[in-house]
Amino acid sequence: MRVYVPATVAMLRELVTAREIRAINDTAFAVTPALREAYAYGDDEELAEVAMSEAARASLRLLAQEREDASAADAGPGEPDAEGEGHYHAPVYRRAVIAADVTGAISRPDLDAGVVRLSAAIGYDRIASVHVDLAEAEPEVAKAVTVIDAADLGSEDAEFILGDAEDHQLAWYATQELPFLLELL
Repeated sequence: MRVYVPATVAMLRELVTAREIRAINDTAFAVTPALREAYAYGDDEELAEVAMSEAARASLRLLAQEREDASAADAGPGEPDAEGEGHYHAPVYRRAVIAADVTGAISRPDLDAGVVRLSAAIGYDRIASVHVDLAEAEPEVAKAVTVIDAADLGSEDAEFILGDAEDHQLAWYATQELPFLLELL
């Protein structure tokens, strides 16, 4: 099954180093029977876009958590860096989605129509492609990270801000290109 795993640039760096990745809470998105049922029309390619866009939105939540974790770590005791600055490192505000072919994914329609639970880490050789925002999306993605919780709670203003970020298409990268992409970030 082709699955779409929400990620961040930091997670992609770990993937390149470890040669495998475990989805947060083993959660990914895919074209499931429940997703097919939820859409009266749409071929496999269109439904895959839906699953990928859900993974991209979940990537915003991961970025929000990364920012919160970095901010909390900065508030604690620590030595300043070489420039006399604190240790806070803002995340790279780019959504990332890993497309991989796996076995053993279990549909979780109780969570959402396209959600699947993975049974294991995903090896580098199972990754079909990686999708990442371009630099021009960063300002809108940073704003979207700030309002993702409000959007989940139904704020129309927050949904508009999310829409600005989601208007940016994720760029496609082959797994061989990933180390070079990360060097440029």
